[in-house]
Amino acid sequence: MAPQSAGPTQGRRTAISADRIFDGVRWHDNAAVVIRQGLIEGIAARGEIDSETGMEAMPPGTLLAPGFIDLQVNGGGGILLNDDPSPQAMRAIARAHRRTGTTACLPTLITDHHAKAVAAIAAAKSAAGSDGILGLHLEGPFISPARPGIHRSDYIMAAAAGDLDWLGQLSEAGSSLVTLAPECVPDGFIKTLARSGIRVSVGHSEASGDVVSAAIDDGLSGVTHLFNAMPAMSARAPGIVGVALADARLTAGIILDGIHVDPLVARAAFAAKTPGTIVLVSDAMPTVGTELDGFELMGREIRLHGGRLESADGTLAGAHLDLASAVRNAVRLVGLSLDDALRAASLVPARFLGLDRERGTLRAGARADIVALTPNLDVVATWLAGEREE
Repeated sequence: MAPQSAGPTQGRRTAISADRIFDGVRWHDNAAVVIRQGLIEGIAARGEIDSETGMEAMPPGTLLAPGFIDLQVNGGGGILLNDDPSPQAMRAIARAHRRTGTTACLPTLITDHHAKAVAAIAAAKSAAGSDGILGLHLEGPFISPARPGIHRSDYIMAAAAGDLDWLGQLSEAGSSLVTLAPECVPDGFIKTLARSGIRVSVGHSEASGDVVSAAIDDGLSGVTHLFNAMPAMSARAPGIVGVALADARLTAGIILDGIHVDPLVARAAFAAKTPGTIVLVSDAMPTVGTELDGFELMGREIRLHGGRLESADGTLAGAHLDLASAVRNAVRLVGLSLDDALRAASLVPARFLGLDRERGTLRAGARADIVALTPNLDVVATWLAGEREE
C-alpha cells in the first residue's frame, strides 16, 4: 500500500503515522509524529490525531526514527568533495545520501593542497545550515606521515602556530570538525581550536596513550575511524585505541562495512566503551548512490571490488557505504540492539556536535528530520524539516 501524501508541511500541522516510532530513547507503537513549521510538536497515539491535521500514513510494518547524521562523508552521487570544494558540491553530496536516510552530514575533505582546504572552509561557511549540511570535516593535512592511509603523503604537513589563522575560520562554518595527529601539532594548538568551538578528533596518528590523554585535557573529543590508520592496542602500549575505549570523553567513529573493522572487533569495542560514545560513520566515496565501479582520487585510480574500494596497491580508499547499511550491519553483523544502532547513527553524532536538542531525536522542539524504514531496515522515505524528500 502506498503512503498517502499530506503535501507540504510548512505553516500547518501535519502528522506521519507508523506502526513503530523510535524517538531516540524509547519506542511508541501505533503512533504518529506531529509536525508544525518543520519542528516536532510531539508523538501521539494514532487515535488522538484530530481530523484537521494532515496525515501521512506509512505502510504496515514501517518504523520511524530520527534522521541519520554522518560525520564523515567524502562524496556521493558521483561527486568527491576534493574534486570540487564548493557549496554546490556539498549540497549534491548531501542530497545523494538523503536517499539512504542521512538528513545531516559533514562533507569531508581529506588531505589536499592548502588552496583546497581554504576553498572548502569558504564553501562550508556558505552552505552550513541548509540542505542538511552541518559544517565541514577537515581530515588532515596535519596527520602522521607514518599513517597516511589513502591520503597523499606529499600534502601531509606538520602544523605551525600560524595555521590557526586560517583553520580557525572553521568556527564560522557551522558545527565543524578537524581530524589531526596530536603528535604533529604544537602545544596549545588543540586547545585553541576546541575553545573556538571546533571539534577536534584524533586520526591517522601514531600518538601514544599519554599524548592522547593530554590532548583530551586540551579539548580533543573524537576519534576518526577507530582501529583504522592507527596502531593496534597491545598489553603495554594502549595507544589511541586503548584510550578511546577507556575514556568516555572521547566519541569514536567506526566504519561498519564489514571490511574496515572485523565485526567481532566492532562488537568488542561496543562492549568495552561507555554506551553512547561510538558513532557510525560512512567514510563514503563518490560511488555511493551510483552504479560507478571506480573513480579517480587525486591522480590515483580507485576501484570497487566486492564492496571494497582500494587503490592499485590495495590501500583502502574510503568506503562504499551509507548509514542505513551501517545500521543494518550493526544489527546483523555486530549484534547491536536496534535501539543502540539507530542512536549510533543519530543521537550520538548529534550529541558529539552539541546539537542533540535539535537533531538526532524526535522529541518536542527538535527538527522534523525523520527516516522511515522497513522491518529489514531498508529506507522507505526521508523527511528534512518535515518535508518529504523525493
